[in-house]
Amino acid sequence: MDIENRDIAKLFTRADGAYVFARWGRPMVPVVFGVDDATLGVFKGAIEAVVTLANHKIAETDPELGANLMIFFCRDWAELPQVPHLDQLVPDLGPLVAKLQKADANQYRIFRFDEAGAIRAAFVFLRLDAHMAQVAADTLALSQAVQTILLWSDTAFDETPPLAMIDGNTVLRPEIADVVRAAYDPVMPAATQDASHALRLAARVTAHL
Repeated sequence: MDIENRDIAKLFTRADGAYVFARWGRPMVPVVFGVDDATLGVFKGAIEAVVTLANHKIAETDPELGANLMIFFCRDWAELPQVPHLDQLVPDLGPLVAKLQKADANQYRIFRFDEAGAIRAAFVFLRLDAHMAQVAADTLALSQAVQTILLWSDTAFDETPPLAMIDGNTVLRPEIADVVRAAYDPVMPAATQDASHALRLAARVTAHL
């Protein structure tokens, strides 16, 4: 399915009306906490697949943080403050936990940016509630991988999720894959708040089709 300019713009237009786009400005170094080896392999495989789609890179270590994409699984948000040194990586961790508990949320993502506005780190928190426990590991992994490859709008996937079922398999929606690929075109900016960026993305998506 083709994706039009207005649809691309919506993917990066926040609820307050601001257009905000950012992609990773450095290789991604993922690490996953709180899962068994099998699930870890599924997550790393999904991240590698999305990074390859974007023509981006994965590295063994990040010079600043060691790992710059950290995914934490828990069964209760109250477990997060017990993670050693997490409060140093995530300021105001206590208020955040209270906010997640009040909202009965099961996932949350935090991004950090470099001087140019590009993504330099991301922290993903996943609470295994009854709903999330029913989601297959490969589906959950692919969903989180695509939602961390770019800084999407806070409402980007409210109406239509980034994944779809095709022939019984969970895959990235082709139109979303096209946007990811176009967003990492070397001639495109790593970060911008100029809404005309959506037009440039649309032109590259169309050229690819």
